[in-house]
Amino acid sequence: MQIIEMKQDIFQAIADPTRRAILTLLAVQALTPNVMAEKFDMSRQAVSKHIKVLQECDLVKPEHQGREIYYHFNAKKMQEFDHWLAQFRQNWQAQFNQLDKLLSTIKEEK
Repeated sequence: MQIIEMKQDIFQAIADPTRRAILTLLAVQALTPNVMAEKFDMSRQAVSKHIKVLQECDLVKPEHQGREIYYHFNAKKMQEFDHWLAQFRQNWQAQFNQLDKLLSTIKEEK
């Protein structure tokens, strides 16, 4: 029997505050799991579990340098995600503008 491992969902990956913090760090510079563990005061194994989830979503990419693995933020994947969100952003903005107009009208009537 073959077990097929499913990739993580990007929404589940970024729902965790620690993973969002890891992404924020990696957006500035590539880091090793050991360095990340020091910044979060958690074990390397715990950081590695978070990295695995982020890597399965292609949000981070590993780069081997000697015996170390540096993880890089994958801006291209985040751009794809942002592009997908943009279609909703226009709708939200239009609804917020309508709400602003309504609230202004109500305020003026008082």
